Amino acid sequence: MFKQELSQKLLQKLSPQQIQLMKLVQLPTLAFEQRIQQEIEENPALEEGKNEEDVLAQEDYDFSSDSNETEDYETIDTSDINIDEYLSNDEIPHYKTQSNNYSDDDDEYSVPYAQSKTFHEYLSEQLHSYALDEEKMIIAEFILGNLDESGYLRRELSSIVDDLAFGTGIYTEESVLEEILVNYIQKLDPTGIGARSLQECLLIQLGEKVQNYSVELAYTIIEETFDLFVKKHYKKIISKFSITEEELKLAIQEIEKLNPKPGKAFSDNTKNNQQITPDFIIKITDGELELTLNRRNAPELKVSKSYQNMLETYKEANEKTKEQKDAVFFVKQKLDSAKWFIDAIKQRQNTLYHTMYAIMEYQKEYFLTGEEENLKPMILKDIADRIQMDISTISRVANSKYVSTPYGTILIKDLFSESLTNDEGEEVSTREVKKILTDVVEQENKRKPLTDEKLTTILKEKGYNIARRTVAKYREQLNIPVARLRKEL
Repeated sequence: MFKQELSQKLLQKLSPQQIQLMKLVQLPTLAFEQRIQQEIEENPALEEGKNEEDVLAQEDYDFSSDSNETEDYETIDTSDINIDEYLSNDEIPHYKTQSNNYSDDDDEYSVPYAQSKTFHEYLSEQLHSYALDEEKMIIAEFILGNLDESGYLRRELSSIVDDLAFGTGIYTEESVLEEILVNYIQKLDPTGIGARSLQECLLIQLGEKVQNYSVELAYTIIEETFDLFVKKHYKKIISKFSITEEELKLAIQEIEKLNPKPGKAFSDNTKNNQQITPDFIIKITDGELELTLNRRNAPELKVSKSYQNMLETYKEANEKTKEQKDAVFFVKQKLDSAKWFIDAIKQRQNTLYHTMYAIMEYQKEYFLTGEEENLKPMILKDIADRIQMDISTISRVANSKYVSTPYGTILIKDLFSESLTNDEGEEVSTREVKKILTDVVEQENKRKPLTDEKLTTILKEKGYNIARRTVAKYREQLNIPVARLRKEL
């Protein structure tokens, strides 16, 4: 039986413009530049450069405005477009996104990017040096497409056989794929490409090395006692192969020369050809901190004058045909979009500057000295409360932006850390504790590495009273293996 009832709900929804603004805030400088170029290409009403009026009277962008307000634009009414109102001076202001808060060195942060081949292109070029027939070449290329960024083939050959049938119409057997993988793919450079496991990757590389006793012993160890080697059960390996500790040590040295992620080496080399483009620049002048936005975050954009003139022409027309009405609707949409995009860029600048300025003030001692111990505990909420913004906004700024300081370029999110209290009752950053933990592990006797219990005791002796499980958590965050895996001969 149906029942009628009245209910009241309070909902908060983001407009499409607000969602787009949050996406702009999240973009780092280079991605932001690409987004601007995309918008210019897609919207003919948006142009690069200044308005003529801006050249005569430039008004610096005011960073004191409320940065978390987002203008809510009304939906266009296609049945009644008031051109006179739209063309009024109030509706089309003189937009200017240039700001004084950018670096005064235009060239300092113009970063050239090296043109380089992708990992797949690099492998594909080598593959085509083989005299494979057309079908085998397609299969080989298909296998290459299934390699991950580390160069491993993580998928089962049976699954690739099915994909080949559905995707290319080639019906083949696993044995054919196995032959192509072993005889061609795994022969490509860098050595170890196409391996299906770490064990296979190491065996491929050892098989390509100049053979001597240590290399042959290393190959046997990986092939027959891989699990024992990974777990560093060295005594069992020595007993199994009746070898001395020195012979095992030489074999391990050969294994340590290998690359467990051969594909990663290629991608890392490509990244090394590039440089990080900082979004902010902090300088120290007369003992005071100065914050500027990278100039590349402040593009000069304007609304197209020709598109505004189109509406003027429509206004002067005595009789308006359906085609003209459709045209003016299109023009108004593009003008609205251009105006909003320019305004969104200004709001993005405002949000970035406010957030980074609050972080700089919060960590003033650290930015003045560069000393790790002066880094105060800081969480997203600390900054959000200071500038009255949402925590998610602070997170978007921190997770993808870099700041250039006198002590190097820093990922902003690395400045955030939780706090703990030392024996003197002072709050210290967990980064300080992690730094001490790293130093202790680096100085330990590698023949007898320190267990988590011993690390906990050492930290307590230094005044940091934390639990063993917390030490284990910090160790894992620092990618430090457990004591057994840090052991060396």
